[in-house]
Amino acid sequence: MGARAVVVLSADEREVLDRWARRPKSAQALALRCRIVLAAADGENTIDIADRLGCSRGTVSKWRGRFAEHGLDGLHDEPRPGKPRTIGDEDVERVIVKTLEEQPANATHWSTRSMAAATGMNQTAVSRIWRAFGLRPHRVEDFKLSPDPQFIDKVRDIVALYLNPPDAAVVLCVDEKSQIQALDRTAPVLPLMPGVPERRTHDYKRNGTTNLYAALNVASGQVISDMTARHRAEEFRRFLNLIDKNIPQHLDVHVVLDNSSTHKTPSIQRWLLRHPRFTLHFTPTYSSWLNLVERWFAELTTKWIKRGTHRSVRELVASIRTWIAGWNEDPKPFVWHKTADEILDSLASCCARINDSGH
Repeated sequence: MGARAVVVLSADEREVLDRWARRPKSAQALALRCRIVLAAADGENTIDIADRLGCSRGTVSKWRGRFAEHGLDGLHDEPRPGKPRTIGDEDVERVIVKTLEEQPANATHWSTRSMAAATGMNQTAVSRIWRAFGLRPHRVEDFKLSPDPQFIDKVRDIVALYLNPPDAAVVLCVDEKSQIQALDRTAPVLPLMPGVPERRTHDYKRNGTTNLYAALNVASGQVISDMTARHRAEEFRRFLNLIDKNIPQHLDVHVVLDNSSTHKTPSIQRWLLRHPRFTLHFTPTYSSWLNLVERWFAELTTKWIKRGTHRSVRELVASIRTWIAGWNEDPKPFVWHKTADEILDSLASCCARINDSGH
């Protein structure tokens, strides 16, 4: 047996070891090693330390020796040797280049199986390489760039309304959700049960449609709404009258809306001349994401309409009105965070990666 390692502690080392041994968040293995070193520094022999701390003599010898040689750093586990790499950097590069620059002969995109077959590697290796470099050939996302020549000015105008609304004014996001269908399933819906999801027939009966006009108050989250059988400038004008009636007369009204032709007819222009407190702010073409009421429509669709069943338009209208009334009892405003510069910088970065984008 070799000579027993001599452990001598400085005041700082003793303070650190005492703290690690007592700290609740220390790993138990590290706390034990600290107690071994402290006991060795106090002159206890290996046998007594092992008996008192309930570990083997080999464990005590190992950690007092590691501390004597490396100090506090010696109490931490060393990296364990693993299996040597079987995939070299050249193999990784080959998979990445093939994924980004080539296409399989019989598909529009690579799968782990087709890439493994093309490179002579196994499927798990391909999957790990893709995961490490954030490659997901099976996924695709849609986008649409606005060709509106006033895009930048409109973005700045609308975002300014969201982030810094004018005094003595209300900001409303207005839009129509047209052609909402009253759908009923051809058989009764089977309810949710333990281990069994709600079940419904894949086919349905169409029982007519309605059109929902909504004005979302950006500050409060309250929604002014109306439902109509038709979707024309006349119905939009009547909805503006409803907004006018519901907003206190001493407040200006800023309306964010899209470029639908029903919003720009001569009758609407005449209405605006008669109501000078109203100002319309049009979103850029193909930029409905700038209109916060679209986010509210998504709430209505996913939480109420999508899985609802309605045997008539009257039943559908009553159902939507019930949901809106519940929303207005406890409205939750949608908070806009992005500045105009952040939005424009993000779009500029996207355009820089697109061929023939003009940037």
